[in-house]
Amino acid sequence: MFIETERTPNPATLKFLPDQAVTDGGSLNVTTPEDAQGTPLAAALFALGDVTGAFFGPDFIAVTKAEGGADWVELKPGILAAIMQHLREGPVATQAAGVAADADDPADADIIAQIRDLLETRVRPAVARDGGDIVYKSFQNGIVYLHMQGRVPGVRHRQ
Repeated sequence: MFIETERTPNPATLKFLPDQAVTDGGSLNVTTPEDAQGTPLAAALFALGDVTGAFFGPDFIAVTKAEGGADWVELKPGILAAIMQHLREGPVATQAAGVAADADDPADADIIAQIRDLLETRVRPAVARDGGDIVYKSFQNGIVYLHMQGRVPGVRHRQ
């Protein structure tokens, strides 16, 4: 397995890009060791000690390290080993609870198709470069509702 790494605008977050699918198509944001218990790869990453978050996208893993903790040179080998070990068993299962698309008006089908196409081809790749994800929720009364996922430095996040 070959895994590339890529910097993000947040120096505390590094993207890992394996040459295979990471998730079953969804995304998963794990922000505490307790939340990681249902996801073995996330649990292995938190067990490294200085990992404070893991965001799993369809083709990447964004790992956030503790401020003032180990540097990336020290952390990367353990992260790479954990990713290789766990992805040999297949993609990380995601649970899209609370992110399911709301019911859309069938009369808006054409505009919704255009919105989804723009999100998938232009917006989602840009958001993924920063280690996050964006999911379409609904289109109601001319307003597009989205679910943004990822981590912002210095902000405590809840699921």
